[in-house]
Amino acid sequence: MEEFNNMINGAKPTLIDFFATWCGPCKVQGPILEQVKASLGDSVNIIKVDIDRNNDLAARYRIQSVPTLMLFVNGEPVWRASGVHQADVLEAKLREHMA
Repeated sequence: MEEFNNMINGAKPTLIDFFATWCGPCKVQGPILEQVKASLGDSVNIIKVDIDRNNDLAARYRIQSVPTLMLFVNGEPVWRASGVHQADVLEAKLREHMA
C-alpha cells in the first residue's frame, strides 16, 4: 500500500489498471498498456493492480467492474473509465497530464 501511495503521489502521471486474472477484457487491455508504456517510456507510470489480491485498494477506489483505469497526478485522480481503451486514447489522455 505504501509503494502504491508513493507512486500515485508523484508528479509523473500514473495510470492504474485495476484488473482480474479471470477477466477476458482485462487480457485484451494488458498488451495495449504495454504498447502505451513502450511509446511514452519513463514519462509515465503504468501499474496493474489485481483486485482479487488487493481487495483493500479495490474497495478504497470503489472498483465495481474490470478493467477500470484510473489516472493520478500528484495523488489526485484526474480521470477514470471502465472497459477496454485503445492505445491512442490512453496516450492522448496521459499526454494531457505530462509536465
